[in-house]
Amino acid sequence: MAECTKILYQGGVGEIVEKKSRFIASVAPVATEQEALDFIAAKKKEYWDARHNCYAYIIGSKQEIMRCSDDGEPAQTAGRPMLDVLLSASVYNIVVVVTRYFGGVLLGTGGLVRAYQGATKAGLDASVLVEQRLGRELTITSDYNAYGKIDYLLREHAVPVSASEFGADVRLDVVIDADLYDSLPTEIANVTSGNALLSWGDYVRYGYDAEKIIIFEKKT
Repeated sequence: MAECTKILYQGGVGEIVEKKSRFIASVAPVATEQEALDFIAAKKKEYWDARHNCYAYIIGSKQEIMRCSDDGEPAQTAGRPMLDVLLSASVYNIVVVVTRYFGGVLLGTGGLVRAYQGATKAGLDASVLVEQRLGRELTITSDYNAYGKIDYLLREHAVPVSASEFGADVRLDVVIDADLYDSLPTEIANVTSGNALLSWGDYVRYGYDAEKIIIFEKKT
């Protein structure tokens, strides 16, 4: 089973209207199936007067747990189409509840599928999805003369700096992708004549949100 590449960092709410029916998509990050079930229960309580509260969720980077429900809509017209949107987005640890307030006009099976998928997409658009990358933490310590050259290299390779400290020396905590494990330390050694101190840290799954590094998982 393929591993998902995106994780929900921040949930959101999206809404569409189809032939007077309102479809409200509530999206939330979850780490366990119980968290997903609790969120679904909370939405059903919040929207107690709605005709339907359909849902879909995926738990685990390898999609270990996937569930969906039509909640009274015709079979395969709500939950499964919602789940298909999540699978297409390659996202996991996510739950989506689409609440429908019936507007008095029947949509037909095709119309329902399009509406529930459209609402789910609107919910994702209102959320923050972060693409995961595999990397390793590296601490670079140098004098101020070498700092400019190191900073140039990091920018050239789009290596994110998670923390910096400017004291007697310059200390930079960075995260580098796997394809730079060998080449970047060599380049740093070359431009600093071997005077920079490099210290490896944990292997990580990480991503960006507004240029801020987010660490999802660490392994020594």
